[in-house]
Amino acid sequence: MTPRDVVAALAAACLTIVLLLASVRAAGIDPATSAIGFTLKTRWGKTLIGHFPRYEGEIATLPDGRRQVRLRLAATDVVIDDSTTFTRLTRGEGFFEADRYPWVEFESEPYASSLTRHGGRLGGRVTIRGVQRRESFVIQPATCERPGVECDIVARGSIDRNDYGMDRWGFALSRKVVFSLRVRTMPGHDMPGHDIPERAMSEHAVPERGT
Repeated sequence: MTPRDVVAALAAACLTIVLLLASVRAAGIDPATSAIGFTLKTRWGKTLIGHFPRYEGEIATLPDGRRQVRLRLAATDVVIDDSTTFTRLTRGEGFFEADRYPWVEFESEPYASSLTRHGGRLGGRVTIRGVQRRESFVIQPATCERPGVECDIVARGSIDRNDYGMDRWGFALSRKVVFSLRVRTMPGHDMPGHDIPERAMSEHAVPERGT
């Protein structure tokens, strides 16, 4: 292969990558109509309700038509309803340790658009305190034809906080943290793409830890 052939091959490869990246379209998650939070039980039976008031996220449509969710939740802004003490505790060193690890992140595995209409399990990578693990969320069946646009995408899933080094306060708090999401995309950002057969989605599903 001549130097000219090598240059031509590299140029073709670069062009292919650029075209693929250009074909990935993303709809931003609308903070005005979405809500992301969690619940946590105390050892004496009280349920603590937490919220992430600040977050970044999008639902991308990949070149093959599948979707992918990407979320970054600001641990520095976590709020526990009616409790400044538990707000401080969950932001602190024994829980999210927000000063050192300011973001909780989730990136889903690619999934068929039909998943958000019919419901099912969605696997992905959760990163908390620098620890990355594979988890799953349960997507509820939609109440409309275009979930995320005409109605909420509703999801729920639980983690064991000890898996992420959040192992303090065991005498006061349970290990199970249940995340809940109600998500819509920004106005004017439809999510184009064609349906993928259910088998394509199931290849990326992971066993549900529990809700």
